[in-house]
Amino acid sequence: MTAVGESKPVACGPQVWPLGIKAYHVLGELGLIPEKTELLYGQVFHKMPKSPFHRLLLMRLLELLQRILPPGLHVQPEQPIVCGDSEPEPDLSVIRGCINDYPAEHPHTAELVIEICVSSHEYDRSKLRAYASAGVRECWLVLGPEKQIEVHRQPQGEQYAVHSVHGPGGSVTSTAVSSFTVDLASLFAA
Repeated sequence: MTAVGESKPVACGPQVWPLGIKAYHVLGELGLIPEKTELLYGQVFHKMPKSPFHRLLLMRLLELLQRILPPGLHVQPEQPIVCGDSEPEPDLSVIRGCINDYPAEHPHTAELVIEICVSSHEYDRSKLRAYASAGVRECWLVLGPEKQIEVHRQPQGEQYAVHSVHGPGGSVTSTAVSSFTVDLASLFAA
């Protein structure tokens, strides 16, 4: 009789199959990926529904940005940015160039990205690595319930070198879009 060596247990947990950006687009065009998703780090995430407070903050910030942006910069609401193996859709992004510069692909970076966090704080913070690696100069997390803005600046590799929290009250001025200043009391007013 021949002795058989002990077999090693096989991992039976779920496996994650990373998805590339091209595959994500093809599957989306075929209707195999639901709408209202975004690709982060090779995985597809369903986006959360937006509350009226989220919409209000987004519209106030969008209006401020549209008023002050100089030629050569434009704001895009809830549109993709390619960040390596991710394609997040920030609530607002300020992109260098004009809208006609991107007929065949999405922008690969931004001057400023704004994520509005009413109930999605940790999820939106998880995107910081993608934004930093894509060279996004500045990222704001607008913390609705806290009436604060968390600012991340100076991307270095997969993280930001400078982090600060502003509010409640006071104002924040972007270093990436120098003419953009937000009064927090006005932004978060009921």
